[in-house]
Amino acid sequence: MQSSLKKSLYLGLAALSFVSVAAVSTTASAKSYAKAGAYSVLKADATKRNVEATGTNALYTKPGTVKGAKVVASKATMAKLASSKKSADYFRAYGQKTTNRGSVYYRVVTMDGKYRGYVYGGKTADTFAGGVKSAETTTTATTPTKTTGYYLKDVSKNTIWTAPKYTQYKASKVNLYGATSKDAFKVDSALTKTREGSLYYHVTDTKDSSITGYIYAGKGYDASVADNSKQDLGGLVLTPSDAAATTDNSVKVVYRNVNDNNAQVGSTTWITSRNDTKAGQDVAVKGTANATADDVNAAGTSLANYITDQVPAGYALTGTVNTAGVYGNTTYVDVTAAATSQVQFTLGTVDTSAAANATKVTPKLPVIGNVVSGSELNVSNFDSKVLAGAANTAITTSDADFANTIKALGGATYVGTTQYNDGTNSYHFEYTFDGTKFATTNKDAIYGQVLQGVLNAKLVKNTSTNVTTTTNPSWVK
Repeated sequence: MQSSLKKSLYLGLAALSFVSVAAVSTTASAKSYAKAGAYSVLKADATKRNVEATGTNALYTKPGTVKGAKVVASKATMAKLASSKKSADYFRAYGQKTTNRGSVYYRVVTMDGKYRGYVYGGKTADTFAGGVKSAETTTTATTPTKTTGYYLKDVSKNTIWTAPKYTQYKASKVNLYGATSKDAFKVDSALTKTREGSLYYHVTDTKDSSITGYIYAGKGYDASVADNSKQDLGGLVLTPSDAAATTDNSVKVVYRNVNDNNAQVGSTTWITSRNDTKAGQDVAVKGTANATADDVNAAGTSLANYITDQVPAGYALTGTVNTAGVYGNTTYVDVTAAATSQVQFTLGTVDTSAAANATKVTPKLPVIGNVVSGSELNVSNFDSKVLAGAANTAITTSDADFANTIKALGGATYVGTTQYNDGTNSYHFEYTFDGTKFATTNKDAIYGQVLQGVLNAKLVKNTSTNVTTTTNPSWVK
Protein backbone atom coordinates (compact mmCIF):
# COMPACT_ATOMS: atom_id res chain seq x y z
CA MET A 1 0.00 0.00 0.00
CA GLN A 2 2.85 2.31 0.83
CA SER A 3 4.42 1.36 -2.46
CA SER A 4 1.19 2.19 -4.25
CA LEU A 5 0.87 5.53 -2.44
CA LYS A 6 4.43 6.49 -3.25
CA LYS A 7 3.84 5.66 -6.88
CA SER A 8 0.68 7.75 -6.98
CA LEU A 9 2.41 10.70 -5.33
CA TYR A 10 5.28 10.41 -7.79
CA LEU A 11 2.98 10.40 -10.80
CA GLY A 12 0.96 13.29 -9.38
CA LEU A 13 4.07 15.40 -8.80
CA ALA A 14 5.35 14.58 -12.29
CA ALA A 15 2.09 15.63 -13.86
CA LEU A 16 2.05 18.83 -11.80
CA SER A 17 5.60 19.57 -12.86
CA PHE A 18 4.71 19.05 -16.52
CA VAL A 19 1.71 21.41 -16.24
CA SER A 20 3.88 23.99 -14.49
CA VAL A 21 6.61 23.78 -17.14
CA ALA A 22 4.02 23.98 -19.92
CA ALA A 23 2.50 27.04 -18.29
CA VAL A 24 5.89 28.69 -18.04
CA SER A 25 6.72 27.80 -21.66
CA THR A 26 3.40 29.15 -22.86
CA THR A 27 3.92 32.38 -20.95
CA ALA A 28 7.44 32.77 -22.25
CA SER A 29 6.39 32.01 -25.81
CA ALA A 30 3.57 34.52 -25.62
CA LYS A 31 5.92 37.18 -24.37
CA SER A 32 8.34 36.53 -27.31
CA TYR A 33 5.86 37.81 -29.95
CA ALA A 34 5.27 41.44 -30.76
CA LYS A 35 1.87 42.89 -31.59
CA ALA A 36 1.35 44.89 -34.74
CA GLY A 37 -0.67 48.07 -34.82
CA ALA A 38 -3.23 49.02 -37.42
CA TYR A 39 -2.33 48.94 -41.10
CA SER A 40 -1.97 52.33 -42.77
CA VAL A 41 -1.63 53.17 -46.43
CA LEU A 42 1.41 55.18 -47.49
CA LYS A 43 0.23 58.45 -48.96
CA ALA A 44 3.43 59.85 -50.48
CA ASP A 45 3.59 60.13 -54.27
CA ALA A 46 3.89 56.61 -55.69
CA THR A 47 7.09 57.40 -57.59
CA LYS A 48 8.68 58.41 -54.26
CA ARG A 49 7.94 55.00 -52.76
CA ASN A 50 10.25 52.96 -54.96
CA VAL A 51 12.66 51.05 -52.75
CA GLU A 52 15.28 48.34 -53.00
CA ALA A 53 16.25 45.64 -50.54
CA THR A 54 19.38 46.13 -48.47
CA GLY A 55 19.79 42.40 -47.84
CA THR A 56 19.80 42.73 -44.05
CA ASN A 57 16.25 41.50 -43.43
CA ALA A 58 13.92 38.85 -44.77
CA LEU A 59 10.45 39.40 -46.22
CA TYR A 60 7.46 37.99 -44.25
CA THR A 61 3.74 37.43 -44.65
CA LYS A 62 3.28 39.58 -41.52
CA PRO A 63 5.62 41.85 -39.58
CA GLY A 64 8.48 39.46 -38.81
CA THR A 65 8.16 39.49 -35.00
CA VAL A 66 4.39 38.91 -34.96
CA LYS A 67 3.03 35.44 -34.23
CA GLY A 68 2.34 33.46 -37.39
CA ALA A 69 4.72 35.39 -39.63
CA LYS A 70 6.12 33.18 -42.37
CA VAL A 71 9.11 33.82 -44.61
CA VAL A 72 8.27 34.95 -48.16
CA ALA A 73 11.87 35.72 -49.18
CA SER A 74 14.79 34.77 -46.98
CA LYS A 75 17.55 37.14 -46.01
CA ALA A 76 19.75 35.46 -48.63
CA THR A 77 17.09 35.99 -51.31
CA MET A 78 16.70 39.63 -50.32
CA ALA A 79 20.47 40.03 -50.61
CA LYS A 80 20.26 38.73 -54.18
CA LEU A 81 17.46 41.17 -54.95
CA ALA A 82 19.58 43.95 -53.44
CA SER A 83 22.48 43.27 -55.80
CA SER A 84 20.30 42.51 -58.82
CA LYS A 85 20.90 44.28 -62.13
CA LYS A 86 17.22 43.97 -63.06
CA SER A 87 14.61 46.67 -62.53
CA ALA A 88 12.05 43.91 -61.95
CA ASP A 89 13.69 43.32 -58.55
CA TYR A 90 12.98 46.81 -57.19
CA PHE A 91 10.09 47.11 -54.72
CA ARG A 92 7.16 49.48 -54.39
CA ALA A 93 6.20 50.26 -50.77
CA TYR A 94 2.49 50.90 -50.26
CA GLY A 95 1.59 50.28 -46.61
CA GLN A 96 3.02 50.01 -43.10
CA LYS A 97 2.45 48.62 -39.62
CA THR A 98 4.24 49.54 -36.40
CA THR A 99 4.64 46.97 -33.62
CA ASN A 100 4.28 47.61 -29.91
CA ARG A 101 8.07 47.55 -29.77
CA GLY A 102 8.34 50.54 -32.08
CA SER A 103 9.48 48.60 -35.15
CA VAL A 104 8.08 49.71 -38.51
CA TYR A 105 7.31 47.09 -41.13
CA TYR A 106 6.57 48.15 -44.71
CA ARG A 107 4.23 46.30 -47.03
CA VAL A 108 6.13 45.99 -50.32
CA VAL A 109 5.91 44.20 -53.66
CA THR A 110 8.53 43.69 -56.35
CA MET A 111 7.98 45.52 -59.63
CA ASP A 112 7.21 42.23 -61.36
CA GLY A 113 4.85 41.12 -58.56
CA LYS A 114 6.86 38.00 -57.73
CA TYR A 115 7.48 38.84 -54.05
CA ARG A 116 5.02 40.59 -51.76
CA GLY A 117 5.10 40.96 -47.97
CA TYR A 118 6.38 42.86 -44.95
CA VAL A 119 9.98 43.87 -44.39
CA TYR A 120 11.55 45.56 -41.38
CA GLY A 121 11.95 49.28 -42.11
CA GLY A 122 13.54 50.83 -39.04
CA LYS A 123 12.02 52.69 -36.12
CA THR A 124 10.53 55.75 -37.83
CA ALA A 125 7.29 55.62 -39.77
CA ASP A 126 7.38 56.93 -43.35
CA THR A 127 11.17 56.73 -43.39
CA PHE A 128 12.78 53.83 -45.21
CA ALA A 129 15.56 52.07 -43.29
CA GLY A 130 16.51 48.61 -42.11
CA GLY A 131 15.70 46.10 -44.83
CA VAL A 132 14.82 48.66 -47.52
CA LYS A 133 16.08 51.99 -48.78
CA SER A 134 14.82 54.53 -51.29
CA ALA A 135 15.69 53.80 -54.90
CA GLU A 136 15.99 55.94 -58.02
CA THR A 137 14.90 53.46 -60.66
CA THR A 138 15.82 55.83 -63.50
CA THR A 139 18.38 58.58 -64.04
CA THR A 140 18.09 61.63 -66.27
CA ALA A 141 19.85 61.33 -69.64
CA THR A 142 20.76 63.98 -72.19
CA THR A 143 17.97 64.95 -74.57
CA PRO A 144 19.14 64.30 -78.16
CA THR A 145 20.10 67.23 -80.35
CA LYS A 146 17.50 66.02 -82.85
CA THR A 147 14.07 66.20 -81.24
CA THR A 148 11.71 65.80 -84.21
CA GLY A 149 11.24 63.43 -87.14
CA TYR A 150 11.23 60.09 -85.32
CA TYR A 151 9.02 57.18 -86.36
CA LEU A 152 8.11 53.84 -84.81
CA LYS A 153 10.20 51.08 -86.34
CA ASP A 154 7.26 48.68 -86.20
CA VAL A 155 3.88 49.86 -84.91
CA SER A 156 2.85 46.26 -84.20
CA LYS A 157 5.95 45.40 -82.15
CA ASN A 158 7.67 48.47 -80.73
CA THR A 159 5.99 49.53 -77.53
CA ILE A 160 5.59 52.87 -75.81
CA TRP A 161 5.31 52.64 -72.01
CA THR A 162 3.85 54.91 -69.37
CA ALA A 163 7.27 54.44 -67.74
CA PRO A 164 10.14 52.15 -68.77
CA LYS A 165 9.09 48.62 -67.85
CA TYR A 166 9.56 47.78 -64.15
CA THR A 167 10.86 51.24 -63.22
CA GLN A 168 7.42 52.02 -61.80
CA TYR A 169 4.97 49.51 -60.35
CA LYS A 170 2.43 48.43 -62.98
CA ALA A 171 4.06 50.49 -65.76
CA SER A 172 1.90 49.70 -68.77
CA LYS A 173 1.88 49.84 -72.54
CA VAL A 174 0.37 52.91 -74.18
CA ASN A 175 -2.56 52.26 -76.50
CA LEU A 176 -1.27 52.82 -80.04
CA TYR A 177 -4.68 52.52 -81.66
CA GLY A 178 -4.79 54.90 -84.61
CA ALA A 179 -1.01 55.33 -84.84
CA THR A 180 0.62 54.45 -88.16
CA SER A 181 4.15 54.04 -89.46
CA LYS A 182 3.84 57.51 -91.00
CA ASP A 183 3.17 59.26 -87.68
CA ALA A 184 6.09 61.46 -86.71
CA PHE A 185 7.10 61.62 -83.04
CA LYS A 186 8.94 64.32 -81.13
CA VAL A 187 11.32 63.76 -78.21
CA ASP A 188 11.24 66.05 -75.18
CA SER A 189 13.38 64.18 -72.63
CA ALA A 190 15.44 61.07 -72.04
CA LEU A 191 16.38 58.78 -69.17
CA THR A 192 18.15 55.53 -68.48
CA LYS A 193 17.11 52.55 -66.37
CA THR A 194 19.48 52.77 -63.41
CA ARG A 195 20.21 49.06 -63.12
CA GLU A 196 20.30 48.03 -66.78
CA GLY A 197 21.63 51.32 -68.16
CA SER A 198 19.27 51.12 -71.15
CA LEU A 199 18.24 54.42 -72.75
CA TYR A 200 14.63 55.55 -73.19
CA TYR A 201 13.21 58.61 -74.97
CA HIS A 202 9.96 60.26 -73.95
CA VAL A 203 8.05 60.69 -77.21
CA THR A 204 4.76 62.17 -78.33
CA ASP A 205 2.87 61.53 -81.56
CA THR A 206 2.65 64.87 -83.39
CA LYS A 207 -0.69 63.82 -84.89
CA ASP A 208 -2.23 62.62 -81.63
CA SER A 209 -0.78 64.03 -78.40
CA SER A 210 -2.62 61.37 -76.36
CA ILE A 211 -0.10 58.84 -77.69
CA THR A 212 2.86 59.66 -75.47
CA GLY A 213 5.28 57.79 -73.26
CA TYR A 214 8.70 56.13 -73.12
CA ILE A 215 10.30 53.93 -75.77
CA TYR A 216 13.60 52.09 -75.83
CA ALA A 217 16.07 54.21 -77.82
CA GLY A 218 19.06 51.90 -78.31
CA LYS A 219 22.29 53.93 -78.23
CA GLY A 220 20.38 57.12 -78.91
CA TYR A 221 20.68 59.64 -81.73
CA ASP A 222 24.28 60.28 -82.80
CA ALA A 223 24.76 63.56 -84.69
CA SER A 224 28.12 62.36 -86.02
CA VAL A 225 26.52 59.48 -87.97
CA ALA A 226 25.76 60.85 -91.44
CA ASP A 227 23.83 57.78 -92.66
CA ASN A 228 20.56 57.77 -90.71
CA SER A 229 19.99 54.12 -91.58
CA LYS A 230 22.96 53.30 -89.34
CA GLN A 231 21.55 55.06 -86.29
CA ASP A 232 20.89 52.68 -83.37
CA LEU A 233 17.59 53.99 -82.00
CA GLY A 234 15.95 50.87 -80.63
CA GLY A 235 12.25 51.05 -81.42
CA LEU A 236 12.62 54.28 -83.40
CA VAL A 237 13.80 55.13 -86.90
CA LEU A 238 14.33 58.41 -88.74
CA THR A 239 12.27 57.45 -91.77
CA PRO A 240 8.75 55.99 -91.79
CA SER A 241 8.63 52.20 -91.62
CA ASP A 242 6.85 50.02 -94.13
CA ALA A 243 3.71 48.04 -93.45
CA ALA A 244 3.84 44.24 -93.31
CA ALA A 245 4.55 42.75 -96.72
CA THR A 246 1.73 40.99 -98.60
CA THR A 247 1.34 39.83 -102.18
CA ASP A 248 -0.92 42.85 -102.75
CA ASN A 249 1.53 45.55 -101.64
CA SER A 250 5.07 44.33 -102.25
CA VAL A 251 7.70 43.33 -104.77
CA LYS A 252 10.53 40.97 -103.86
CA VAL A 253 13.92 42.03 -105.21
CA VAL A 254 16.59 39.37 -105.82
CA TYR A 255 20.18 40.32 -106.65
CA ARG A 256 22.17 37.81 -108.71
CA ASN A 257 25.85 37.81 -109.66
CA VAL A 258 26.11 37.67 -113.46
CA ASN A 259 29.75 36.54 -113.21
CA ASP A 260 28.90 33.56 -111.01
CA ASN A 261 26.16 31.73 -112.89
CA ASN A 262 23.55 34.19 -111.62
CA ALA A 263 24.06 33.02 -108.03
CA GLN A 264 21.79 34.86 -105.62
CA VAL A 265 23.80 37.27 -103.45
CA GLY A 266 21.00 39.07 -101.66
CA SER A 267 17.30 39.84 -101.53
CA THR A 268 14.97 42.43 -100.07
CA THR A 269 11.33 43.47 -100.28
CA TRP A 270 9.94 46.81 -101.40
CA ILE A 271 6.52 47.67 -99.92
CA THR A 272 4.31 50.41 -101.29
CA SER A 273 2.72 53.03 -99.05
CA ARG A 274 -0.49 52.78 -101.07
CA ASN A 275 -3.36 50.75 -99.65
CA ASP A 276 -5.28 50.11 -102.87
CA THR A 277 -2.89 47.89 -104.87
CA LYS A 278 -3.49 44.25 -105.77
CA ALA A 279 -1.33 41.27 -106.72
CA GLY A 280 -0.63 41.26 -110.48
CA GLN A 281 -0.94 45.04 -110.76
CA ASP A 282 2.00 46.98 -112.25
CA VAL A 283 3.98 49.23 -109.94
CA ALA A 284 3.21 52.78 -111.11
CA VAL A 285 6.12 54.60 -112.77
CA LYS A 286 5.64 58.26 -113.62
CA GLY A 287 5.17 58.81 -117.33
CA THR A 288 4.12 55.24 -118.12
CA ALA A 289 0.59 53.85 -118.42
CA ASN A 290 -0.85 57.28 -117.59
CA ALA A 291 0.84 57.28 -114.16
CA THR A 292 1.27 60.80 -112.82
CA ALA A 293 3.65 59.75 -110.06
CA ASP A 294 5.84 56.84 -108.96
CA ASP A 295 4.53 54.39 -106.41
CA VAL A 296 6.72 54.84 -103.33
CA ASN A 297 7.27 53.14 -99.99
CA ALA A 298 6.80 54.68 -96.54
CA ALA A 299 10.13 56.49 -96.88
CA GLY A 300 9.03 57.99 -100.21
CA THR A 301 11.39 55.79 -102.27
CA SER A 302 10.38 54.44 -105.66
CA LEU A 303 11.05 50.83 -106.60
CA ALA A 304 13.88 51.83 -108.96
CA ASN A 305 15.64 53.96 -106.36
CA TYR A 306 15.09 51.30 -103.72
CA ILE A 307 16.76 48.70 -105.92
CA THR A 308 19.77 50.98 -106.30
CA ASP A 309 19.94 51.79 -102.59
CA GLN A 310 19.72 48.17 -101.44
CA VAL A 311 22.48 46.65 -103.58
CA PRO A 312 24.32 44.16 -101.31
CA ALA A 313 27.65 45.27 -99.88
CA GLY A 314 30.55 44.37 -102.13
CA TYR A 315 28.46 44.40 -105.32
CA ALA A 316 27.51 46.93 -107.97
CA LEU A 317 24.78 47.13 -110.59
CA THR A 318 25.84 46.00 -114.05
CA GLY A 319 23.59 48.33 -115.97
CA THR A 320 20.41 50.37 -115.97
CA VAL A 321 17.90 49.42 -113.29
CA ASN A 322 14.69 47.89 -114.58
CA THR A 323 12.00 50.23 -113.29
CA ALA A 324 9.18 47.80 -114.05
CA GLY A 325 7.68 45.77 -111.25
CA VAL A 326 4.54 43.76 -110.54
CA TYR A 327 2.94 43.46 -107.12
CA GLY A 328 3.28 39.95 -105.75
CA ASN A 329 6.11 39.10 -108.18
CA THR A 330 9.91 38.97 -107.97
CA THR A 331 12.23 41.37 -109.78
CA TYR A 332 15.71 40.03 -110.60
CA VAL A 333 18.60 42.50 -110.58
CA ASP A 334 22.00 41.78 -112.14
CA VAL A 335 25.07 42.75 -110.12
CA THR A 336 28.77 42.01 -110.14
CA ALA A 337 31.61 42.24 -107.64
CA ALA A 338 32.30 45.87 -106.74
CA ALA A 339 35.42 47.82 -105.89
CA THR A 340 35.63 51.06 -103.94
CA SER A 341 38.12 53.80 -104.63
CA GLN A 342 39.81 55.98 -102.06
CA VAL A 343 41.35 59.43 -102.37
CA GLN A 344 44.99 60.36 -101.85
CA PHE A 345 45.77 64.03 -101.31
CA THR A 346 48.64 66.05 -102.65
CA LEU A 347 49.50 69.57 -101.63
CA GLY A 348 48.39 72.51 -103.70
CA THR A 349 48.99 76.09 -102.63
CA VAL A 350 50.16 77.04 -99.12
CA ASP A 351 49.20 80.48 -97.80
CA THR A 352 50.98 81.58 -94.58
CA SER A 353 50.37 85.32 -95.02
CA ALA A 354 48.20 85.51 -91.91
CA ALA A 355 51.22 85.01 -89.65
CA ALA A 356 52.94 88.13 -88.32
CA ASN A 357 56.27 86.39 -88.78
CA ALA A 358 55.93 83.63 -91.34
CA THR A 359 59.50 82.44 -90.87
CA LYS A 360 58.56 81.17 -87.41
CA VAL A 361 55.77 79.01 -88.81
CA THR A 362 56.86 75.60 -90.01
CA PRO A 363 53.99 73.98 -91.91
CA LYS A 364 53.41 70.36 -90.99
CA LEU A 365 50.85 68.88 -93.30
CA PRO A 366 50.16 65.32 -92.12
CA VAL A 367 47.13 65.02 -94.39
CA ILE A 368 49.30 65.07 -97.48
CA GLY A 369 49.84 61.55 -98.76
CA ASN A 370 47.05 60.14 -96.62
CA VAL A 371 44.70 57.72 -98.36
CA VAL A 372 41.17 58.16 -97.05
CA SER A 373 37.92 56.32 -97.70
CA GLY A 374 34.69 57.94 -98.77
CA SER A 375 33.20 57.47 -95.30
CA GLU A 376 35.97 59.65 -93.86
CA LEU A 377 35.15 62.47 -96.24
CA ASN A 378 32.30 63.47 -93.96
CA VAL A 379 31.03 66.46 -95.89
CA SER A 380 27.43 67.54 -96.27
CA ASN A 381 25.98 66.53 -99.68
CA PHE A 382 28.96 64.30 -100.48
CA ASP A 383 27.71 60.83 -101.42
CA SER A 384 30.57 58.37 -101.03
CA LYS A 385 28.65 55.84 -103.16
CA VAL A 386 30.06 57.51 -106.27
CA LEU A 387 33.43 55.98 -105.36
CA ALA A 388 32.06 52.42 -105.65
CA GLY A 389 31.30 50.54 -108.83
CA ALA A 390 31.80 47.33 -110.75
CA ALA A 391 35.34 46.05 -110.39
CA ASN A 392 37.70 46.73 -113.30
CA THR A 393 35.33 49.17 -114.97
CA ALA A 394 36.09 52.80 -115.68
CA ILE A 395 34.89 55.53 -113.37
CA THR A 396 32.67 57.82 -115.37
CA THR A 397 34.06 61.08 -114.04
CA SER A 398 31.97 63.04 -116.52
CA ASP A 399 28.73 61.64 -115.08
CA ALA A 400 26.53 64.39 -113.67
CA ASP A 401 26.02 62.63 -110.33
CA PHE A 402 29.75 62.13 -109.94
CA ALA A 403 30.54 65.73 -110.87
CA ASN A 404 27.90 67.21 -108.56
CA THR A 405 29.02 65.03 -105.67
CA ILE A 406 32.66 65.98 -106.11
CA LYS A 407 31.63 69.63 -106.19
CA ALA A 408 30.35 69.17 -102.65
CA LEU A 409 33.92 68.41 -101.63
CA GLY A 410 34.98 71.65 -103.31
CA GLY A 411 33.13 73.61 -100.67
CA ALA A 412 34.54 71.62 -97.79
CA THR A 413 37.10 72.98 -95.38
CA TYR A 414 39.01 70.66 -93.09
CA VAL A 415 40.47 72.28 -89.98
CA GLY A 416 43.83 70.95 -88.87
CA THR A 417 44.38 70.28 -85.18
CA THR A 418 48.12 70.96 -85.15
CA GLN A 419 48.84 74.35 -83.57
CA TYR A 420 51.53 76.84 -84.65
CA ASN A 421 52.87 79.97 -82.97
CA ASP A 422 54.77 82.96 -84.32
CA GLY A 423 55.73 84.27 -80.90
CA THR A 424 52.62 86.44 -80.62
CA ASN A 425 49.62 84.50 -81.91
CA SER A 426 48.64 80.88 -82.44
CA TYR A 427 47.45 79.48 -85.75
CA HIS A 428 46.16 76.38 -87.46
CA PHE A 429 45.92 75.31 -91.09
CA GLU A 430 42.63 75.02 -92.91
CA TYR A 431 42.62 72.73 -95.95
CA THR A 432 40.25 73.22 -98.87
CA PHE A 433 39.64 70.56 -101.50
CA ASP A 434 40.44 71.77 -105.01
CA GLY A 435 37.95 70.07 -107.30
CA THR A 436 38.65 72.08 -110.46
CA LYS A 437 40.84 69.40 -112.04
CA PHE A 438 39.64 66.33 -110.14
CA ALA A 439 37.58 64.86 -112.98
CA THR A 440 40.24 65.32 -115.65
CA THR A 441 43.05 64.11 -113.38
CA ASN A 442 41.18 60.87 -112.73
CA LYS A 443 39.49 60.42 -116.13
CA ASP A 444 41.21 57.09 -116.83
CA ALA A 445 40.76 55.63 -113.33
CA ILE A 446 38.88 52.43 -112.64
CA TYR A 447 36.92 51.51 -109.54
CA GLY A 448 39.24 50.27 -106.83
CA GLN A 449 42.13 52.55 -107.78
CA VAL A 450 43.23 55.40 -105.52
CA LEU A 451 42.07 58.73 -106.93
CA GLN A 452 44.25 61.81 -106.71
CA GLY A 453 43.01 64.96 -105.04
CA VAL A 454 44.51 68.33 -104.17
CA LEU A 455 44.25 70.24 -100.89
CA ASN A 456 45.14 73.90 -100.67
CA ALA A 457 46.38 75.00 -97.22
CA LYS A 458 45.87 78.37 -95.56
CA LEU A 459 47.20 79.45 -92.19
CA VAL A 460 44.41 80.92 -90.02
CA LYS A 461 44.72 82.78 -86.74
CA ASN A 462 43.03 81.00 -83.83
CA THR A 463 39.90 82.57 -82.35
CA SER A 464 37.54 81.41 -79.62
CA THR A 465 35.25 79.81 -82.20
CA ASN A 466 37.11 78.63 -85.28
CA VAL A 467 39.06 75.92 -83.48
CA THR A 468 36.62 74.61 -80.91
CA THR A 469 33.42 74.50 -82.93
CA THR A 470 34.54 72.72 -86.09
CA THR A 471 34.27 68.96 -86.42
CA ASN A 472 37.10 67.51 -88.48
CA PRO A 473 37.85 64.16 -90.07
CA SER A 474 40.16 61.98 -88.00
CA TRP A 475 42.83 62.10 -90.67
CA VAL A 476 43.25 65.88 -90.38
CA LYS A 477 45.93 66.71 -87.83
